[in-house]
Amino acid sequence: MATELSLSSRCAPDWLRRHPGKLLALAALLVWLAAGAPPRELFAPLLEWSPALVMGFALNILISLLAIGLGTVLGLLIGALNLSPLRLLRLPGRLWVQVFRNAPWLVLIYFTTYVFPFEIRVAGHYLPFPDWLKVTLGLALPASANVAEVFRGAVASIPATQWEAARSLGFGRGQILRTIILPQCCKRMLPPWMNLYAVITMGTALASLVGVHDLIDTAQIATNTVNRVGFTVLIYGCVLGLFFAYCYPISRFTRYLERRYAFR
Repeated sequence: MATELSLSSRCAPDWLRRHPGKLLALAALLVWLAAGAPPRELFAPLLEWSPALVMGFALNILISLLAIGLGTVLGLLIGALNLSPLRLLRLPGRLWVQVFRNAPWLVLIYFTTYVFPFEIRVAGHYLPFPDWLKVTLGLALPASANVAEVFRGAVASIPATQWEAARSLGFGRGQILRTIILPQCCKRMLPPWMNLYAVITMGTALASLVGVHDLIDTAQIATNTVNRVGFTVLIYGCVLGLFFAYCYPISRFTRYLERRYAFR
């Protein structure tokens, strides 16, 4: 009997480490039951608001995709500047990384929201510049700084002997980067890049603070309309579930890639 208890206690931490999602779902279920399951009449307004919640979450996903796309392109350019042998080029790149990597995301979102105009004049026509696009730019700034650091770390992880061997074969610095270093950096950058995307997705919840009609804003409108405490708990539980269902598979796939490329 003592042996069985000892074995089970040793296996428990390993099970928790391999299945954190199941543990979180079990904990949420226990909290839900302890607080008292919401009455059935609260599910009717939830079903009513479900299409609006899904549309709001779709805007969160759109913002996250555009932010990580812009941040990746800009971050690779900044990372390339940081690798330049010229100090004049490295200095602005390092300044960019230090400023936007350590700036609060909410401050950046407020900054881009109010620094850009509500309309842009193009060829005599005024085009609207929506708030959700400003939030995208606000999230793209820290994303670019983090991507630049990921790129720098990936390049630094390549053994120096590969640079020396390539130089001995007559390759130039640009050729070494394009043909030898960058192909190896891609797989090393992928796990932290995906983890950054999951963080950016969760950061899109800040968009509601500047008037963007996203998932959080839709949930707030729904709770004010129904005006019941049980419904408020239920709908924010659904909001948490939506973010978890989207970000958790990304986290699991990131861990898989880390294990796969750990020794390559």
